[in-house]
Amino acid sequence: MPHLMNTYGRLPVAFTHGQGCRMFDEQGKSYLDALAGIAVNTLGHNHARLVKALSEQVSRLMHVSNVYRITQAEAVSDRLAAISRMDEVFFCNSGCEANEAAIKLARMYGHQQGIEQPAIIVMEQAFHGRTLATLSATGNRKVQAGFEPLVSGFVRVPFDDLAAIEQVAARNPNVVAVLFEPIQGEGGIHIAHQDFMRELRQICDRKNWLFMVDEVQCGIGRTGAWFAHQHAGIVPDVMTLAKGLGSGVPIGACLATGRAAGVFKPGNHGSTFGGNPLACVAALTTLEVIEADGLTARATTLGEAIRGGLRADLSGVAGFVEVRGDGLMIGVELDRPCADLVKRALAAGLLINVTAEKVVRLLPPLVMSDAEGAELVAMLVPLIKEFLAA
Repeated sequence: MPHLMNTYGRLPVAFTHGQGCRMFDEQGKSYLDALAGIAVNTLGHNHARLVKALSEQVSRLMHVSNVYRITQAEAVSDRLAAISRMDEVFFCNSGCEANEAAIKLARMYGHQQGIEQPAIIVMEQAFHGRTLATLSATGNRKVQAGFEPLVSGFVRVPFDDLAAIEQVAARNPNVVAVLFEPIQGEGGIHIAHQDFMRELRQICDRKNWLFMVDEVQCGIGRTGAWFAHQHAGIVPDVMTLAKGLGSGVPIGACLATGRAAGVFKPGNHGSTFGGNPLACVAALTTLEVIEADGLTARATTLGEAIRGGLRADLSGVAGFVEVRGDGLMIGVELDRPCADLVKRALAAGLLINVTAEKVVRLLPPLVMSDAEGAELVAMLVPLIKEFLAA
């Protein structure tokens, strides 16, 4: 038996290699990857340009301390600032670390405003990570159970509910920020309305709050824009990124602008591995390929085709609720818990995920072809029909 700590309910398969949107197990069986490591493998597997860039960087330098300049980090920060219209970037190694940075930034901002007990508004069904602060911000009791006492300073409201936020604004003078996901991934692929985001931006401006978006899962071209909040035509004060930013190499980022820019000073925050040359080359290459190959537009058109195919083939099927999503972030909701579909799909050679108990989650690589998208629909629909008929 391996000596791994028992923190995951692992499926009985191990993969040896991948190519594009295919992964292969120890027996050589091929699987269509419709999960991308949970929105991580943006460029699929063994992408030639990414492999070349990483190989070249490994032969030069993998790690440099942040007590020195890191030119690769500077280049990625400039690119992220350009596509986000934001000003500052802090690099770390994961989504929860990026959200920890955002939470710390919001608290320091509050103290600078003279607020001794800063509070952050967060959403029900949200997921921001599993560190103590981020799981306290998360709106999932199952994730929090057993880790009390939780970190205080969070005020929870229903997702996409402007009236609830207005009520908090009227009675809680300690609020300094709002943190939310434009699309809740772990929560079941729930999309914030664009009007909600626009009006929330106005509330934050009026109250002098920080508008903070967690784009860890929905960012980096997945929804058909660089970042999901851009569909609403707004710019946040703080944005967090990770997952797809490095196409499989661990990297996270916390971006700041406006009121949030300049809050952190030397010594306020840090990360040993954050912004290392290898991770930053992965991120810069990922961003360059997305732009050069038009993958944000591909996410829109292929996502529409997949969702349309699923709706057409599942319409009228007893137990099917709806298909929803944006770009290549797709949820298929059923009327019953459906975790067993993950094992059924695995046996059929398809990699999927189930979240929020009843939602099949699809997060394929942005390089998926039209033919592979059609194959995904053709493989998944019979599995769902068979499951619902049982």
